[in-house]
Amino acid sequence: MHQIRITKSFTFETGHALYGYDGKCKNVHGHSYKLYVTVIGTPITDSHHVKYGMVIDFGDLKKIVKEEIVDIFDHATVFNQNTPHVELAKELMDRGHHVLLVNYQPTSENMVIDFAQKIQSRLPQNIQLHSLKLQETETSFAEWYAADQK
Repeated sequence: MHQIRITKSFTFETGHALYGYDGKCKNVHGHSYKLYVTVIGTPITDSHHVKYGMVIDFGDLKKIVKEEIVDIFDHATVFNQNTPHVELAKELMDRGHHVLLVNYQPTSENMVIDFAQKIQSRLPQNIQLHSLKLQETETSFAEWYAADQK
């Protein structure tokens, strides 16, 4: 049986601020994120199966990632709920803005960990999350690999 990796990419716009940071990212700003999701599995060998030859239907993977990540984070502003940014978040929410309060500093590193947990919980048992790459800028990204988590 051959193990095959397939990758689907996604884009979304998200704002954030890093509380306590000593650089420009302490200010509210945004990124055009690119998320690359790679899963691994064995292609279906049953020629009568509607998904014959596929590891997972790209449409099924898209549905999971859109529901868990893209639809939630797109055009949202993300703040760590355990910082004084909560006051700013409340003000923005009162004005109708889409704000997410998370229990971590919203760096690319922490976001990719959060995304991995969300995606893994939705994948079929025979499909494993292999890796994620979250690109924050043209030259900066964070990567998560299942093999590194053991």
